[in-house]
Amino acid sequence: MEKAGWTPLPHSDEDLERSKSVPDTPQTRAETYRLAWNDPDFMTRRELRAVRLQLELLKPEMILAERGIRSTVILFGGARLPEPGGEAWAAKNETQKKNLEENSKYYEEARKFARLCSQQSAASYYREYVVVTGGGPGVMEAGNRGADDVGAPSIGLNIVLPHEQAPNPYVTPELCFNFHYFAIRKMHFVMRAKAVAVFPGGFGTMDEFFETLTLIQTGRMERVPVILFGKSFWKRAIDLDFLAEQGTISPGDQDIIDFVDTADEAWGIISRFYKLGE
Repeated sequence: MEKAGWTPLPHSDEDLERSKSVPDTPQTRAETYRLAWNDPDFMTRRELRAVRLQLELLKPEMILAERGIRSTVILFGGARLPEPGGEAWAAKNETQKKNLEENSKYYEEARKFARLCSQQSAASYYREYVVVTGGGPGVMEAGNRGADDVGAPSIGLNIVLPHEQAPNPYVTPELCFNFHYFAIRKMHFVMRAKAVAVFPGGFGTMDEFFETLTLIQTGRMERVPVILFGKSFWKRAIDLDFLAEQGTISPGDQDIIDFVDTADEAWGIISRFYKLGE
């Protein structure tokens, strides 16, 4: 990227290189002598939290904007779902193993759905309807993999977790981001979202799903298609009709959501919503 405009003053990258060539003395080895923004010990102090929040918002935003990405399709879903025929590695007992293996069909539907999104994205030179996932395994891997199947880029928004993990191998490397703050990661999910597809998952999936619903219900986010894959799964996992009966949501709030079982159904909803075939 070209430097933004001419200035007679040295750029920070130039001074960073100059700072590395200073004589080695007790003074230059001192932590206090480091350039503030190149000092990990200083940047990770608790007092710098506001600065780190800003940086986590700014870095992916600048890169996505430079890439020309204007809109995305989010795929939320469980990290524990294996691909069909794969090992249910997260199962803690035989019941979980059986159910995870049965739900592996949603891995394949997520992969198909991502292919459909990416084929549409190609019409805009991959600026619209770009697939974005959390970058991990399971449904997330299926989403990035589906985009990769048709040679399309896809985004992965990974996060540092206590257990060892890494982005799945199908995320476009230069669109693979890592976060410390869940809140900023969630902002990047929805900032460009034209549709939200939610596959069977656990607490994380529920968190992301209900946060999106809250934004739409309160008018903080424009209405976009919110699609739940797996009618039988979600009818048992949540009961929105019950919430409406109890008065804790308004009658009709359930209509924010569409339920589907297949990728073709889901893409049909998005196509009709945005009149893509007209």
